[in-house]
This record gives sequence, structure tokens and C-alpha cells, in this order.
Amino acid sequence: MKVILKSDVKKVGRKGDVVDVSDGYARNFLIARGLAVAFTEKSREILENQKEQARIEDEKNREAAKELAAQLDKMILDFTVNAGKDGRVFGSVSTKQIAEELAKKGIRIDKKKILDTQPIASLGVTKVRVELYKGVIGTLRCQLKGKE
Repeated sequence: MKVILKSDVKKVGRKGDVVDVSDGYARNFLIARGLAVAFTEKSREILENQKEQARIEDEKNREAAKELAAQLDKMILDFTVNAGKDGRVFGSVSTKQIAEELAKKGIRIDKKKILDTQPIASLGVTKVRVELYKGVIGTLRCQLKGKE
């Protein structure tokens, strides 16, 4: 029996795949638990429409991420940290602090999306990479200034 999977099923297929499984497995497990629907012309059309909508949504999200990446490239975040006379920094700036500073500027980014996970512990300008969407990476500049 051919079915269209509504979600990922181990050892069977991924969401949206059309798979051929035994009748009993399809009726008693996949369809009964809402993991799949029977393959018909109507369900095939619905699947194609859903895939097209998902593609359009993906394209919109990608374009928005590219615009945000261009915005981040122009931005410099300033941080003031305690430093000694010789320029030695006491403490560092973490990804959490970078995300909080971006939130103050109206840009919501999860700290886990910041690719450079090492805390910034040197004075001056440091470039930090941020993954905004699948395959879209923006570069942000963080400037550390010392106060004695």
C-alpha cells in the first residue's frame, strides 16, 4: 500500500515521502497513529501544494536572513571591560552578552547561533560569525574597550 508520510518514521522514510509498505502496517500503525495518509490523487495534490508553500516560506526566510546579515555587517557592538595598565583584560565577553546587546538593538538572535563560541578576551575589534539561517552567515564586529 502506498502512503504519504506526515512525519519522519524510523526505517521507513522522512516527512512528505511516498513509501510502499504492507497493508497491515499502513492501516494499523501509520494511519492509525496519524503518521501517514493513504496515497490518492487528492492527497498527492495536497502534498505538492504543501511542498510549494514550504519552498516559498523557505525563500522568504532566506531573503530576510540575507538582509539581516547585511545589517549586521555594518554594525559594531561596544563593550567596556576592566583592564589593567598593560592592556590585560579581566574577564571576557561571552555569546550571551553579545545576544543581549543585539536584543537591546532590536535584533533577536539565539546565543547558540553564534558560531564563535570562545569568549572574547582581548581589547580591540573582533569579528564574530552568526548563523542566521541555513547557509546564511553574518559577520558582526565586537569592540572591547578597557577601563582602568
